[in-house]
Amino acid sequence: MGSSVNTAGAARAAARTRGAPAGHESGLAAGFLAHARRTPDAPALVRRDGEIDYRTLLHLVREQRARLRVTPGDAPVATPAVKSPGTIALALACLLERRTLLLPSATLGADALERLYAEARVGEVLDAAADVPPTGHRAPTGAHEPPAAPTGQPALLLTTSGSTGVPKIVPLGVEGVDAFVHWAAGAFGIGPGTTVLNYAPLNFDLCLLDVWTTLAHGGRVVLVDAEQAGNGPRLLALLDAHRPQVVQGVPLLYRLLTDAARDTGTTLESVRHAVFTGDALPGPLLARLPHLMPAARLYNVYGCTETNDSFWYEVRDARAESGAPLPLGRPLAGVEHFLADEQGRVVEGAGTGELLVSTPFQADRYLGAAAAAPAFVPPAPGGGARRYFRTGDLVRRHPDGTLTLEGRTDRQVKVRGVRVNAQEVESVLLAHPHVTEAAVLAVPDADAGHLLHAVVRCAAGSGLNSLTLRGHLARRLPRAALPSVLRITDDPLPRTSTGKVDRGLAVRAPLTKEN
Repeated sequence: MGSSVNTAGAARAAARTRGAPAGHESGLAAGFLAHARRTPDAPALVRRDGEIDYRTLLHLVREQRARLRVTPGDAPVATPAVKSPGTIALALACLLERRTLLLPSATLGADALERLYAEARVGEVLDAAADVPPTGHRAPTGAHEPPAAPTGQPALLLTTSGSTGVPKIVPLGVEGVDAFVHWAAGAFGIGPGTTVLNYAPLNFDLCLLDVWTTLAHGGRVVLVDAEQAGNGPRLLALLDAHRPQVVQGVPLLYRLLTDAARDTGTTLESVRHAVFTGDALPGPLLARLPHLMPAARLYNVYGCTETNDSFWYEVRDARAESGAPLPLGRPLAGVEHFLADEQGRVVEGAGTGELLVSTPFQADRYLGAAAAAPAFVPPAPGGGARRYFRTGDLVRRHPDGTLTLEGRTDRQVKVRGVRVNAQEVESVLLAHPHVTEAAVLAVPDADAGHLLHAVVRCAAGSGLNSLTLRGHLARRLPRAALPSVLRITDDPLPRTSTGKVDRGLAVRAPLTKEN
């Protein structure tokens, strides 16, 4: 794909794909306050150690608001996205106080976190899980405690998966968040008393649906902690006990649940909407979902952190449709898109090209070092004011207009639903002073989508070992980008005829010597 996109030719394509504007009656922060006042005894959060009602969560939010009011300056604050009531309360408090919050992954290494804090110009890092210290400032406690006046600053700073070594910072505005919360509640029937499963980490954009939409509309969020997330039997028992009506997750969640259910015969009768996103759902797994969730409507949802959900497709017959890739579906209301070929020209009619998307929920730029990346392009003439995001996804438009995902324009792959760039993992490996050559290959995996296999050549006499090298990677990359297989050799890596490292041969070939 070329470095520039001809948006002049996109106006007609955008006009054909533009839906009705997405509106909203009340925002996330105001919606939460209204339900906390109206039904304070209703359950808000479910954890392994019990439930927290809206009254208790509101109390935590009030404490965090008071804390923010004595936090110096108006710079963004940050807290690692540990899945806890304290983190959720701090996020709600920041929304109410119009204080920008950076939510980086709790699994990032110290070096990566420090770089994120610097790029976001964070004024203070708060420990949301700790007890809130006395501030001497009275938290608002009356019946009316509205959000602070708008500031024009971003509401949330989410991060991408870190495919370039350090995650990119994606600023989301209040209006975009509120528009998505309004859409998601209507699309999946989320209202007072609706139970929604939260499988994704809090720093993922998926939480805009399963946490923030739910709390804005008086629902009940079942939190899956990190210890439960990879354990199929425990996940199945959690869903069986708490009976969610809405479930969203990457394909790994559904594989863990279906495998566990096959051994026990359990079915999840309560689920009315099951959303799979983050990666392609394998056909055999799709065919098993109606038995696991017999009353559920099944949806394939496409989106990026930068744009949030963009397309959705409802599966009509899971068994019949399991033999081919699922379509992207139709754009959400207000979403515009077009395809661009390798020269940046708009693809008209049937054809394949990079997908460019513009949504009512999106960011319009990155912050920090990534701000110069050509990922966001100007709007097409006559196509509205929003910029388009270059997804990097190759999409085919079939003669009947159906869109299907064909692959990536670069070396990015999905590992457990997280975008990872194998090229950048190589760059981090090569940054180690004792590594002279590196090759990383994404290997298909039935559960994770892909896994990374890596081999490096170490400098002679360096004594480099895998423990040291894994520590180097862990300080600079998110967990999903860490190779599952890492081999170290003294031998030169094989090369292609053009002199480049032959990654496939290097990773798969047996080594004569391995550390």
